[in-house]
Amino acid sequence: MAGEAGDTDGPRALVWTIPNALSALRLLGIPLFLWLVLVPEADAWALAVLMVSGVTDYLDGWLARKLDQQSVIGQILDPVADRLYILAVVVGLALRDIIPWWMAVSLPLRDLLMWGLVPLLRTRGFSALPVHFLGKAATANLLYAFPLLLLGDGDGTVATLAEVFGWAFAFWGIGLYWWAGVLYTWQVHRLLQTTERRPAHPRSDG
Repeated sequence: MAGEAGDTDGPRALVWTIPNALSALRLLGIPLFLWLVLVPEADAWALAVLMVSGVTDYLDGWLARKLDQQSVIGQILDPVADRLYILAVVVGLALRDIIPWWMAVSLPLRDLLMWGLVPLLRTRGFSALPVHFLGKAATANLLYAFPLLLLGDGDGTVATLAEVFGWAFAFWGIGLYWWAGVLYTWQVHRLLQTTERRPAHPRSDG
């Protein structure tokens, strides 16, 4: 199971890799997206940033496997970049009144729930559990939904179609996002019941 303490067959302690560089590029695009969507309201450029983010999100995982550059820092950077992008997009779209605030709040709330489970996992010697396919599907739906909703903030047939499909992806994405969170919580519950507590490492006094 991924994340188990002491696992020597997992990702290596690589830092300077092409996949990690792509994840870092995604992180740099977050403030750029917020500035584009809120200050000049340059929606076309903001959409371009989202498209680049989606492409690099796919490429970093593919290249990590293809080039055998899977790393511990990559396993951290990739989901962090995804979560921060989702947070930035929902805040930006909510401030533009493109999506309601309940939607903007519901996604970070689910992530807070997941982060709250980490201390419980560490009592059993784990830092994380394997990502569920529902979580990946939810993220994919949301990454489709937000560009479409931004494109739908306009007039004309294309904008109308983008808004319709954007809301369809958004509702599926939110539903799957929370359902994946419920399943993850149940996995943690079962792990706590079936796995012995790992003793805390004794502190050294020098």
